Amino acid sequence: FLFLSFFALCRVGGSGIDLRSKSRTISKPVEDPSELPKWNYDGSSTGQAPGEDSEVILYPQAIFKDPFRGGNNILVICDTYTPQGEPIPTNKRHMAAQIFSDPKVTAQVPWFGIEQEYTLMQRDVNWPLGWPVGGYPGPQGPYYCAVGSDKSFGRDISDAHYKACLYAGIEISGTNGEVMPGQWEYQVGPSVGIDAGDHIWASRYILERITEQAGVVLTLDPKPIQGDWNGAGCHTNYSTLSMREDGGFDVIKKAILNLSLRHDLHIAAYGEGNERRLTGLHETASISDFSWGVANRGCSIRVGRETEAKEKEL
Repeated sequence: FLFLSFFALCRVGGSGIDLRSKSRTISKPVEDPSELPKWNYDGSSTGQAPGEDSEVILYPQAIFKDPFRGGNNILVICDTYTPQGEPIPTNKRHMAAQIFSDPKVTAQVPWFGIEQEYTLMQRDVNWPLGWPVGGYPGPQGPYYCAVGSDKSFGRDISDAHYKACLYAGIEISGTNGEVMPGQWEYQVGPSVGIDAGDHIWASRYILERITEQAGVVLTLDPKPIQGDWNGAGCHTNYSTLSMREDGGFDVIKKAILNLSLRHDLHIAAYGEGNERRLTGLHETASISDFSWGVANRGCSIRVGRETEAKEKEL
């Protein structure tokens, strides 16, 4: 018998940012989500259903090896539906899967490379790991990609997460210490289409399980500490087949124009609290103004220097 950890994503909790999971046992190994049964949970306890009609149905969508239990045990990404088969409002994966399965989209082989920044917090005092309680470390500068116990806080968690993701089969491609002490980043991708979302959410789940074991709190808050400190974002690198072919820079510039015309709508979809981070300071663009540039970290869209030189994405 195998442990089967179901965890639902697509903003599974009613808050829109929390992951939930539960486990069950199955009698034999499986290789595809279609071999797994649907399941349910109490949506009234997550803010997603009323108590008089509380069942939310889990549809298995992706499988990863379980780095915590090992063996043939698996982690299963699910999305969430009503008993009538309608996606619940927080299920954003359903529409994404429809988009990514469109033949026109599939033909463009969309690549995503996602850079997830996060901050580690001391559990009982809600203050960054490595910071003196009630006080501040020295100013930013020596912490980015740093080595040493006075500059790097939480490397054991970052490394454990890296190894666990590799074991699970997540397309994790790197990690580094960030500008603010106690802050880290890892990268997932290049991933194609819906896999990018499944892999980044699975990696977040694994990271939160590891911080749970370490007695440290994970936060993805965009600006956990106010003042002269960098925030934490989730930069997304993106290209299509036509952007990677000769003449691709013109396609890139057209896409940037289209993004500029819907800037406010996109910002509204990116989550809460970004106005605290996107100020135009600390390597960010202003939340109110769309901009792009080459190798400019203060822009909304940053194009790589080599992309400009080769006139296509690489």
